[in-house]
Amino acid sequence: MPVPPSRAPLRLPHVVCSLVLLVLLAGCGAGGLAGTELSGPTTEHTPVQGVPGPPGAAASAAGAPSREVPAVPPVPAASPQPTEIPGLGPRTRAAIPAGARQAFVVTGEGPDSNRSTAVLYTLDGPTGPGWRASLGPWPAHNALNGWTGEHWEGDLRSPVGVFTLTAAGGRLEPPQTALPYELSPDFAVTGEGFHGEPLEGSFDYVVAIDYNRVPGTSPLDHTRPLGEERGGGIWVHVDHGGPTQGCVSVTEDRMKELLGALDPDQKPVIVMGDAESLGR
Repeated sequence: MPVPPSRAPLRLPHVVCSLVLLVLLAGCGAGGLAGTELSGPTTEHTPVQGVPGPPGAAASAAGAPSREVPAVPPVPAASPQPTEIPGLGPRTRAAIPAGARQAFVVTGEGPDSNRSTAVLYTLDGPTGPGWRASLGPWPAHNALNGWTGEHWEGDLRSPVGVFTLTAAGGRLEPPQTALPYELSPDFAVTGEGFHGEPLEGSFDYVVAIDYNRVPGTSPLDHTRPLGEERGGGIWVHVDHGGPTQGCVSVTEDRMKELLGALDPDQKPVIVMGDAESLGR
């Protein structure tokens, strides 16, 4: 007797079952067919070379074929700005010659002060790191009455400005120095300073400051291109323990260090003045 249709078990042909199984397996693979979007919540994919991969990247790592994701090129770092000499304003910096790679900066405490601070700066590179302190800071003296932007003979003030350093000399044999150096007994000095301190030995070592003089000549040369009334003979010399008539002075051991460090090939300059003037 035939079984009623409502109780007969459902038997699908083998071919149909195989097709159904194949479709189910394809749905669990590498995200389905290319170009399709997955429905439902977004699934996080395995990063490839630090970049999130496209759908199917996780399966590709397991052996399935995938497209290579190009590496993102690094962003080049910006070149650092060269370090400027501290305390100098735009006008003073602009007065430093472009070829100068050494700057002996003497900063006065005030326009009427005879005490100052000296630092030798060296320029390490055109784009960085820039100027760095290579000697100092050292205590120093300048003229008795301080500083002036227009020096005159006998005003007892040191000239403010940027001046080249091209020659040296002294009464004693020089330490190792690359500057042209004149050894002469004419650098001898006697007498007393403004505080009664002895001046002897003050010119044992000097570096000529190219204010109202012919650069490259002996510090003893008396040629005054601006005229005698504008003063001259402005040097860096050995400190005698008090203010000067117009020069800058540091102790003998520091004069030796300075002479050993200054290099004509580096086009050295002195930047000198009170802090307010140099900050302009």
